[in-house]
Amino acid sequence: MSTVEITSKIEKLQEWERLIEEAKQEAESLRDEIKAEMLARNTEELTSGKFIVRWTSVLTQRFDSTKFKKDLPDVYTAYVKQTASRRFTISG
Repeated sequence: MSTVEITSKIEKLQEWERLIEEAKQEAESLRDEIKAEMLARNTEELTSGKFIVRWTSVLTQRFDSTKFKKDLPDVYTAYVKQTASRRFTISG
């Protein structure tokens, strides 16, 4: 692949990524409008035509690895698993 072809593909990729970001922002805006309506109606479930929208509170429990590492560094080190990956970036 020539330098011109690679540059062209990078430019296309950046354009698609920009469009994806715009679409994500639009989707988030629509999601926020629906949530605002649900708040206004004081409901966690909303039926509209063939759709049922639920916006419910969820409780989760998560492991606090930062505190665990601080409180028990030797145990933390014994259980840490190193992984390898490759990162793809474009700058310019």
